[in-house]
Amino acid sequence: MNPNVAIMAQPVSDRPPFPVRAARPIVEVRSVSKTYAGGIEALSGISLEFPEGRLTTLLGPSGCGKTTLLKIIAGLIPASGGQVLVDGREVTGPGPERAFVFQDFALMPWASVIRNVAFGLELRGVAHSEREAIAERHIARVGLKGFEQKYPHELSGGMRQRVGLARALAVDAKVVLMDEPFSAVDEQTRRKFQEELLELVANEGKSFIFVTHSIEEAVYVSDRIALLSRRPSRVSAIIEPQIQRGGDPEKIRRDSAYLDVVEAIWQQLRHYLD
Repeated sequence: MNPNVAIMAQPVSDRPPFPVRAARPIVEVRSVSKTYAGGIEALSGISLEFPEGRLTTLLGPSGCGKTTLLKIIAGLIPASGGQVLVDGREVTGPGPERAFVFQDFALMPWASVIRNVAFGLELRGVAHSEREAIAERHIARVGLKGFEQKYPHELSGGMRQRVGLARALAVDAKVVLMDEPFSAVDEQTRRKFQEELLELVANEGKSFIFVTHSIEEAVYVSDRIALLSRRPSRVSAIIEPQIQRGGDPEKIRRDSAYLDVVEAIWQQLRHYLD
């Protein structure tokens, strides 16, 4: 195996799920299962730890339950079994320490950009002037300064996704959950978003849990990748890309280290497609 690719098989009971050098886990998923009405089993006994200050991606075949697991961590849907801890506290529903960036933007169409971004703060009872100041700062950070009074229908798909990201950052949550946030934009915008996401991970000190269908995207942005099997989903491997970032993005994508990790993951996934 190429030394640039670190892959751990599904951990057994006497083996920790991450190497000892891993940061403190901010999110702990313990034997989580999910069965939907009609007996459809989406998740089966998943155990994972998500290190603090890192970006961990959930990757697997279509329909394997990546979004289901993300929503359980968010507290948006309940697990059928097991538990999730965030910063040592059991998840029983949504909480201020978690923010969710939806695939379909989930913006309020009747509200301006600034109102959308400030909405989480409004729900918390933050004073109008304070929440607007916070929202303005994050709107500027995602490159939308000057669009504060625009409405979602006046924005491109990429701009609407930036509003969703600004809203998640504005509430200053410890954990940011992202459900295929770049899937609705063109490839050029997607790559720009990937660079901006890496900057956020480096500068914000937050923990990101990211869902994508793209192997290439997962390898490019992730500190760790949790590879899930097809339904009922289990953890089949933990991958640590070991990619040297910071240089020319296109050069990185052509580098043998990057390509070796992409190929290693493809080899892990391909038998699920048969």
